[in-house]
Amino acid sequence: MDGLSGAASVIAVVDISVKIASLCYQYSVAVKDAKDDIERVRRKVSDISHILEKVKQLLDSKDKTRLSTTQGLEVKSLEAKLDPGKTRKTMSRFGFRALKWPFTSKQVDKVVLNLEGYEQTFSLALQVDQTIDQKLDLAKLPVAIGASFNSHNEEHNARCLPNTRTELLDEITTWANNKDGKSIFWLSGMAGTGKSTIARTVAQSFASREQLGASFFFKKGERERERGNASRFFATIATDLAACEPDMLPAIKKTLDEDPTISHKALKDQFEKLILQPLLGIEQARSRALARVVVIDALDECEREADIRAILQLLAQAKDVRLVPLRIVVTSRPELHIRLGFREMPNGTYQDLVLHEVPRSTIEHDIRLFLEHELRAIQKDRALSSDWPATQQILALVELAVPLFIYAATLDRTYLPVLEQLLVEQEEDEKETWLCAFREVVGSIVVLESPLSTASLTCLLQVPQDEIKCQLDFLHSVLSVPNSEDIPIRLLHLSFREFLVDPHKQGKSLFWVDEKSTHKKLASRCLELMSGPSGLHQDMCSLSSPGVLRCEIDEQTVANATQEKVLITKQSLFAMTGNKTVNQPLTSIAFIAKPMLPASSTIPSRKSVAKIANDIIYITYHLEKAMSW
Repeated sequence: MDGLSGAASVIAVVDISVKIASLCYQYSVAVKDAKDDIERVRRKVSDISHILEKVKQLLDSKDKTRLSTTQGLEVKSLEAKLDPGKTRKTMSRFGFRALKWPFTSKQVDKVVLNLEGYEQTFSLALQVDQTIDQKLDLAKLPVAIGASFNSHNEEHNARCLPNTRTELLDEITTWANNKDGKSIFWLSGMAGTGKSTIARTVAQSFASREQLGASFFFKKGERERERGNASRFFATIATDLAACEPDMLPAIKKTLDEDPTISHKALKDQFEKLILQPLLGIEQARSRALARVVVIDALDECEREADIRAILQLLAQAKDVRLVPLRIVVTSRPELHIRLGFREMPNGTYQDLVLHEVPRSTIEHDIRLFLEHELRAIQKDRALSSDWPATQQILALVELAVPLFIYAATLDRTYLPVLEQLLVEQEEDEKETWLCAFREVVGSIVVLESPLSTASLTCLLQVPQDEIKCQLDFLHSVLSVPNSEDIPIRLLHLSFREFLVDPHKQGKSLFWVDEKSTHKKLASRCLELMSGPSGLHQDMCSLSSPGVLRCEIDEQTVANATQEKVLITKQSLFAMTGNKTVNQPLTSIAFIAKPMLPASSTIPSRKSVAKIANDIIYITYHLEKAMSW
């Protein structure tokens, strides 16, 4: 039976069903003692007619000429069993009033049972054909090849080793299955802290529980164009979600029928019509109440910042989906535009965890397991002795690596993309100015002996605080920048310092920091600042009582008055004593010769006095040596 004859048979059965319904009505008028049986037959035939109308619409659609499942149905057999020809002959001979219901109740039971069988067959056929039809339409959506966690591109990339990241993975699992939990989990961390490894592990874990809805791993690069921007992001997520939530398919098909170019429309339109509305349109909840988990990795590698913020704004609407709750895991570096995107979300939309703020003991444990696993593989491949490497060597490597899972050989790969992206965003004629400001601010931070706050840096460098904040806003991936201007700025890992001051990078890297020159400038500025009116002076605590004893002064008062000055003085001492090239004899002598006793009331202890005295003697020695050169 070809497509055309199949369609004709369906039409014939629809026509017969209408006639049977009409005859049942006539029987119900003429026959008084079988109304229930007549109604049962009429209702069931009507149900079949309704289903066949949908089958007919499917056959008549412009994109379909045949449906293999529908072709296999025995429409002709059904037509023969429902043929009312004998009833019509009886009516023509004896008239309408001679009508007699031809079935006993038991026969009606059998007829209805048969009709229910046909109804189920047609319904199943319709569902199968509609699903095939919808999936064929879904295949028209352009997806990002290789973006899913289990793609060939991601196949050989690392997953978390057993017994590592256990607390974090448990926390994510608990969050996802908490019906009252927030809809988004933001996992942020500096470059190299293992975000993508965790994301792949999380996706694999939820996939094994049949709970994963979709995954998208962003990645920059010429070979990864489809994964490096947002153009196919929502289409890919929608395709994955619909594969495990088929009830989304009708709404997606409707959208594609009405707007075949939806995948080229604004991100907002794509999200609403391909994901949000199909999910909200699901009328019946699944038997299990577990959420669908969507894993989005390396959001910071999406090309356009505006797209990233738009994606975050749209994902925040996932909290409105109730029948099929969504839980979205997002990993990224803590870049400024991403932090702003999360900040713009309504309260209670997301919870976050900063990877490099995980307790040091946990990171050390996980890195040690990782190193032991990798070194065992090397030992086996190279047939090395069983005691290689020594435990102390492993511990030394762990100490170097914390909090990174990558080190040394991959420093350029880790830090260059972060800095180059910042440079790309500058206008061509502003790049050199930006680099100079970078070397001054960031260069000072990486060579300082002790970390300083934004306020102290402003004082030391004589650079407006807004300019320093502007520089630091884009460096949260490599620096720990506190919200308070009075808390010190710290390196997330010493490798960033090594990357910037590496002598071999001189003349090769635009971001190279001349450590010796920076020390010299810092020493000069420290001494100028301490020798000036706002430096060390009489009555620093503003007591207006020269005779007050040190023990009578509140500790907080002393700290507030001297902390910044002591830190900056310490920097100058370090710069002059710790770097042989610093030669500031005249300024240094003027600083040392400045009367110190008026400020001595702020010195905490005799031990500190002795330390300062030793430092001054040490400086004097170096100055005399410098003067003799």
